[in-house]
Amino acid sequence: MNKTTKEWIKIVALIPLIFSISSDTASAENQGVCFMVTSSGKSISLGNLCGVTPADTRVFRVPIKRRSGRTPVIDVTFNGRQSFEMIVDTGASKTLITQGMASTLNLTPSGIINAIIADGSQIELQTGKVRSIGAGKVVVKDVEVAIAPKAEIGLLGHDFFGNYDVKILQNIVEFHRRV
Repeated sequence: MNKTTKEWIKIVALIPLIFSISSDTASAENQGVCFMVTSSGKSISLGNLCGVTPADTRVFRVPIKRRSGRTPVIDVTFNGRQSFEMIVDTGASKTLITQGMASTLNLTPSGIINAIIADGSQIELQTGKVRSIGAGKVVVKDVEVAIAPKAEIGLLGHDFFGNYDVKILQNIVEFHRRV
């Protein structure tokens, strides 16, 4: 047996001890869902062997905090600093924020839209523009949002996740970037 073959046998023998499968997303501390650690401590992605793509390039996961009815509620950050709980509303074409959210964000109304709400009635809502809306690693910039004076919680709509396929799981919402 040559030296290279012996090194590979050592690596293969160690794989059960150092191989890790995790459901978490990749980060600086977590190298992804499929990796190994060499004897020198270096992490090596095994994504191709496991049939996964790097989590931070195409799929973004956001934890579900709770549900309103059966609809997921997640934390959403506005303008990079102020977070609010919002309902992920796959039926809403526009993001809707509460009057309280608008006040906290010091949002000045800049327009008006006519909207058809869930019961089929038509209402008029003021609009304003926010610099950014973010959930997990998904961030959309310069978004016009509707302000609902009587709403108790905001609705995250298609103007936020329209470039993603949305998958609602038990404890997370996945945003899959369309290629």
